[in-house]
Amino acid sequence: MELLCLGLNHRTAPVEVRERFAVSTPQLGAAASNLASLADATEGVVISTCNRTEFYLAANDAQQALILLESRLTQRENLDAKASSHFYRKVKSEAAVHLCRVVSGLDSMMLGETEIFGQVKQAYQAALAAGTTGCVLNRLFQRAFGVGKKVRTETSIQEGSTSVGNVAVDLAEKIFGHLKDSEVMILGAGEMSRITAQSLVSRGARSIFVSNRSFDRAEELAREMGGHAVRFDDWQRVLERVDVVISSTGAPHALIHRADVEKVRRARKFRPLFFIDIAVPRDIHPDVADIEEVYLYDIDTLEGLANEARARRQLQIEHCERIIDAELAKLNLPGT
Repeated sequence: MELLCLGLNHRTAPVEVRERFAVSTPQLGAAASNLASLADATEGVVISTCNRTEFYLAANDAQQALILLESRLTQRENLDAKASSHFYRKVKSEAAVHLCRVVSGLDSMMLGETEIFGQVKQAYQAALAAGTTGCVLNRLFQRAFGVGKKVRTETSIQEGSTSVGNVAVDLAEKIFGHLKDSEVMILGAGEMSRITAQSLVSRGARSIFVSNRSFDRAEELAREMGGHAVRFDDWQRVLERVDVVISSTGAPHALIHRADVEKVRRARKFRPLFFIDIAVPRDIHPDVADIEEVYLYDIDTLEGLANEARARRQLQIEHCERIIDAELAKLNLPGT
């Protein structure tokens, strides 16, 4: 039996192609069964996330199974021959290494992310329950999970936030100790503001206030966040109560000045106030940071911190690769 993988991900295919091959979680078992029959293979597992869909198979002839699977998939989805350029093809040991890299977060959009480990495990369990795995894929996936755990415990590939939004949230936690019951105001209803606010909520933030020049857009984002819309003329009133301000309005000049914060300091009882300015040009005047209990970070500072974390993770890749090679050498899997 020979191992093979056919896949496409965020690097090789745009979302309009990826979504054609996406499989919902409840359908993973059925998709694995269908996969094996499509390629005339004996074993199959389907992994499907927002950034990738991958088909793992054990077949008598890996190259022949790849050709057959790719042909039948593109035919089923009514795609032309150009679709084949979006696929990557891995056979034998290359497929085993690729799976270990995926499980370890080395092939993710965000290097070292941990969510993919659980997603792959869920896909494998679905295939196992559907009876589409055997000795080859069972041994491979169990070893890959062991590799993923080893990478997490023996390297620092996952340490440090690598996105601007998560860096900002990490800083907020350091300032406040924890974010439980903290209140957040979003100025501007852009995508980066939304992502950062969602991260704050996931870490315990209690209330979200959204203020935008278009009140309809503020109401829309507030509904999505389970928060409250505030008219743009009233955001200064809300400044008295919040702990964190995320600003990204697209205004041509600074909106928040030192005088604005000075006005509310006494009402705030001089509590710490954290400003996340992700606007270009900046929404918050730099002199706001001169106030003792105020912390101000702009997009360049946050991006610099994120880049430092990315560089540290990159240095860990070689260590991760050595772990993968050593663990797969122990497996001695047929067809690799």
